Amino acid sequence: MTDTKKRSRKRGATQSPLLSPAAVATAREALAEVAGDGEVGEHVGVTGLGANVATHRFAANVPGYSGWEWNVVAACATGSDWVTINEVALVPAAGALEAPDWVPYAERVRPGDLGPGDIIELAPGDERVTEDSMSRHAITFPGRETKRYLTEKGLSDAERRWRTGAFGPNSEFAEKAALHCRSCAFYVPLGEPIGDNFGVCTNEFSADGRVVAASYGCGAHSDTTVAD
Repeated sequence: MTDTKKRSRKRGATQSPLLSPAAVATAREALAEVAGDGEVGEHVGVTGLGANVATHRFAANVPGYSGWEWNVVAACATGSDWVTINEVALVPAAGALEAPDWVPYAERVRPGDLGPGDIIELAPGDERVTEDSMSRHAITFPGRETKRYLTEKGLSDAERRWRTGAFGPNSEFAEKAALHCRSCAFYVPLGEPIGDNFGVCTNEFSADGRVVAASYGCGAHSDTTVAD
């Protein structure tokens, strides 16, 4: 086959009416008749291209069908520029029906997942607790015996959450507050082993019952005054 014939075939394929913007628009119009508002996304490609038929693929924004796509089979007679639609379908794209990678149970559980009646067992080797009360990393309290004991890591992890959470010094409330918890009558310091950087709020109109950072603050500080 000569180079001239090769170029001629390549040029003919790219000029197929089935690949024209008009064909894509016709396929999208056909989908509009069966899909809901906003359920047809961008045009993502063409498959099964032949002399008289091609399948146009569109992203599917259909609730409950993550990874699926719309397929529209378009046809065109030889020598004609008129594109017609043979079929439309919602089909799974590659990998859409495959099970996701396995994630261990301990890594799937998130704060707030525990509900009334639910139970969560400690993961094997959970470093937040230890069974050795004599460990230098164990945190114990005189007169209080438990099967397991909090560790320094468990406590430091909690302090980090409290410090960076909704009741920490960088929260929106704290940033807009003129006064901080440390000087508030409603602030009860937690004491050792946590220290005086955290306490419990006893103001029912604020963070009542929550652990708050001493540098947290809100508009309900006990020294707040409002001008007439």
